Amino acid sequence: MRVGLATTAAARGLDEDHAPLARAFESLGHEASAPDWRDPAVDWSGFGVVLLRSTWDYTEDLPAFLAWAEGVARVTQLFNPMPVLRWSTDKRYLLDLSSAGVPIVPSSITAPGEAWTAPAGREFVIKPAVGAGSRGARRFDAHEHEAGLRHAQRLNAEGYHALTQPYLHSVDDHGETALMMFEGEFSHAIRKGPLLARGAGDVAGLFAKETIEPRVPAADELDVARRAVASIPGGAPLYARVDLIRDTEHRPCVLELELAEPSLFFDYAPESALKFARLVLSRLGG
Repeated sequence: MRVGLATTAAARGLDEDHAPLARAFESLGHEASAPDWRDPAVDWSGFGVVLLRSTWDYTEDLPAFLAWAEGVARVTQLFNPMPVLRWSTDKRYLLDLSSAGVPIVPSSITAPGEAWTAPAGREFVIKPAVGAGSRGARRFDAHEHEAGLRHAQRLNAEGYHALTQPYLHSVDDHGETALMMFEGEFSHAIRKGPLLARGAGDVAGLFAKETIEPRVPAADELDVARRAVASIPGGAPLYARVDLIRDTEHRPCVLELELAEPSLFFDYAPESALKFARLVLSRLGG
């Protein structure tokens, strides 16, 4: 079987997951390649399965990306499937998680045409609701309301909803905990160091440079990750990455879910790529 690990031209050579996952499929007797989702010459029906892996520029034109994904899903098996993609590619899903009782970083949404309200008395972050790799995310001091307003208005002018969240200082020491969940079960986790510096401009390229190391998640982090995955419409998907940060009371809360094209950090967990490849094949019935 041919396995498509969908990417984009700008991501070639940057996806550290590609090599271990391709080797895993090849060890199981299948051919893996990395077609560009934007390439109109690709015959997606020639793949037995297409996995979204490093399509990291989808945020530039989400409607076009979803239309492409729908076309792929009509001719072959796509993971994650369309209902998951439609729900998870806009961070307004955080409000759905909160409504389901999952703890999240406090989040407010400003749609184009709406007035942005400054958070009271604390540092804050504004990012596009459709975003990846920290692109368009900026950190502001508590007094920088005018700068925050300008950034929110800029995102709105570009057609994005602006997502405003407090900057939680636990990330400076504890970092983020990213938990990889395969079919709703915990696989492995990593620690990400802090990304957003005061006064920094927009991220250049597809993603901000990250400091990564393996991490054993705490019991309360595992609990929140499982609750978050269980709250995904339609149930636990094939793969999910749950990014957690600790709040001012040191309780874990969801910063974001990555269900479309997340880095899964296979190199930080031996045999995780092979485990994932086997799960994909089991979903296909073989």
